[in-house]
Amino acid sequence: GLGGKAGKSHYDIQVGEVQNLYKTTKPTHSSSSTAKLLALDLHGCTREEAVVKLDESLKVWVDTAMQGSYPFVQPATIVCGCGNQILSETVQDWIRSNDKVSNAPKVRFFKRREYVSRAA
Repeated sequence: GLGGKAGKSHYDIQVGEVQNLYKTTKPTHSSSSTAKLLALDLHGCTREEAVVKLDESLKVWVDTAMQGSYPFVQPATIVCGCGNQILSETVQDWIRSNDKVSNAPKVRFFKRREYVSRAA
């Protein structure tokens, strides 16, 4: 529709062992200094370039997950920017079409409120 919201600016996903993608209910946190932050920035890519980069990254991400520990699932972030919806839709379709990829579980963060003391 007109005036509708553009696509998401980024996707938090999980990649790895197919049987465990949906069993992982909490985000994977590792205090290890060897933990890798997996991210892919698709700013400025065409749809075709984005799919190629996504497919190439998936191979690396799955290898990283499988070299880790149980449940062999690794979080990753795909950044597509706030521009038009084309990249966001491309990423969304790509996630749906790959069995080794799932959207990360939603995590509720409580915003810290800063209370300002007002002296009268």
